Amino acid sequence: MTLTATVSRTTAHAGLLRVSRVTLRSPAPFRSIRGPGAVRMAKNNTLTVALSQDELKKQAAHKAVEYAKSGMVLGLGTGSTTAFAIDRIGELMKKGDLKDIVGVPTSIKSFEQASALGIPLATLDEQPVIDLAIDGADEVDPKLNVVKGRGGALLREKLVEQASKKFICIVDESKLVDGLGGSKDAMPVEIVQFCYKYNLGRLQDLPELAGSTAKLRMNGDKPYVTDNQNYIVDLYFEEPVKDPYAAAKAIGELTGIVDHGLFLDMVDVVVIAGKDGVRLSEK
Repeated sequence: MTLTATVSRTTAHAGLLRVSRVTLRSPAPFRSIRGPGAVRMAKNNTLTVALSQDELKKQAAHKAVEYAKSGMVLGLGTGSTTAFAIDRIGELMKKGDLKDIVGVPTSIKSFEQASALGIPLATLDEQPVIDLAIDGADEVDPKLNVVKGRGGALLREKLVEQASKKFICIVDESKLVDGLGGSKDAMPVEIVQFCYKYNLGRLQDLPELAGSTAKLRMNGDKPYVTDNQNYIVDLYFEEPVKDPYAAAKAIGELTGIVDHGLFLDMVDVVVIAGKDGVRLSEK
C-alpha cells in the first residue's frame, strides 16, 4: 500500500523544519496503527498524526533556548518541560554554538542534569544578576501571571527568576487559564516545618483565599520536604482567585510562610506548545 504524506503546521528556523502535524493518505482503508502521538482517521482514508505532548514541549523548549546567547548567565528552571531546555543548552554548548554560558539551577534536580551535561554552574550568591531565566509554569493567565511550584521548587525558582533581566516560561496549552487557580489543581505555599498545622489553618482561614481548601502535600505517608527542608501546603480553588495580588500579600504577611506559588508581574515571554505548533505570548 502506498501512503502519500502531507506535512502541515511547520515552522522553519536556522535551516531546520519543525513539524507539528503530518497527514497520510492512502487509496485503501487503514488498519489499526500504533505509535507516538495522537492518531485520527477520517472516512476518506486520511490519517492525521499529531505529535505527542512531549514532542511539542521539546519544540517549545528549543524555541525558548533561541533567546540564549553566548556569554550569558542563565537561570535553569525545574520540571519536565524545562528539562528539554537544559538538554538543548548542553547540546548547543557541545557543538560550540553557545559559549561561555553559566547556569544557575533552581533545584537539586536541575543542578544534577546540568552538571551531567557539562554546563558550568554557579549559585545566586556568585552570580546575582541573571541575563535570562527559562522555566515552566503550572498555570498562565491572560496577563502572563503564573502559578508555579507543583514540582516543589518554587522558592529557588522565584529567587532566581526575580534576579533575571528576562524570564521566559515554557508551557503546553493545557496550562492556560482565565484566572489563576482556575485549573482546580494545587497552588503551592512553602512553609516551615515548625507548627505546620497552625500555619495550614491560618492559610485556610484567610479571607483572600476564600473558597480554597488547604492540604499538606504528602510523599507517601510522610510530609513532602522541599530542597530547603520545608513543607508545602497546596491550596485548591473551586473558582479562580478573585485578587491574586491581595492573596499574595496576605499569604506573605503570615509568619512561618516561606513563599508562595503566585509569580506576579514576572514573566516577559510565554512559549506555548499546542496542537497547532508553538506560539509566543509577550508583554
